[in-house]
Amino acid sequence: MRGSTGASTTNIFQARKVVEQLKLEANMDRIKVSKAAADLTSYCTSHASEDPLLVPVPSSENPFREKKMLCLIL
Repeated sequence: MRGSTGASTTNIFQARKVVEQLKLEANMDRIKVSKAAADLTSYCTSHASEDPLLVPVPSSENPFREKKMLCLIL
């Protein structure tokens, strides 16, 4: 009997966690996908000038540029 009581307690605990999570999700404010997509597109467009993948970083400021090797033989 003792083993089934522990399993029962675990099941009750898990069910309470699920119910709590469902309550949290039910209370979330939701927006339509079309609105979210429009907001994301607007954000990307307005911040495109700051994106180093779209606007290359000047080589003088790029910490990852290849170092030039100079060899001077006199």
